[in-house]
Amino acid sequence: MNNQVTDLNLLYEADYFEWLEKMIKLLNNRQLKQIDYDNLIAELEALGRSEKSAVESFVILIIQHLLFYQYWEKERDDNSRHWQTEILTFRTQLELKLTTNLRNYLVDRLDYLYGKARKIAQVKSELKLPEINPYTLEQILDEDWLPGQIIN
Repeated sequence: MNNQVTDLNLLYEADYFEWLEKMIKLLNNRQLKQIDYDNLIAELEALGRSEKSAVESFVILIIQHLLFYQYWEKERDDNSRHWQTEILTFRTQLELKLTTNLRNYLVDRLDYLYGKARKIAQVKSELKLPEINPYTLEQILDEDWLPGQIIN
């Protein structure tokens, strides 16, 4: 390991943002031999995990509120406006994070995410909710779509 990489490794531990600026500068200047590859790879992997986790969280929150809106008749009169606002807010936040790759990732994870959202919604509402996901990703992402209300 050369001194430049050792210095960058120490900088990574001491001042992350300065290290990041130096990495960006080295990449922009195509100075690839000086890159702190180990820490850069770790940071890119962490970034990917973080972005996936963020979009998954928004989808879970959207589904929870769609379930409340559609099935929680007892609370509907008092809460439907709040649920609609929450759904729109979470959809907006999701849209700001969503890329084509993350969208494809969500397609593969949708049934799993529905299961998590369903469990949380059931605990809160004490309702028996559908075991099979009734929502498509397109419906979850569509800021104007709301499910029809089911009368129990």
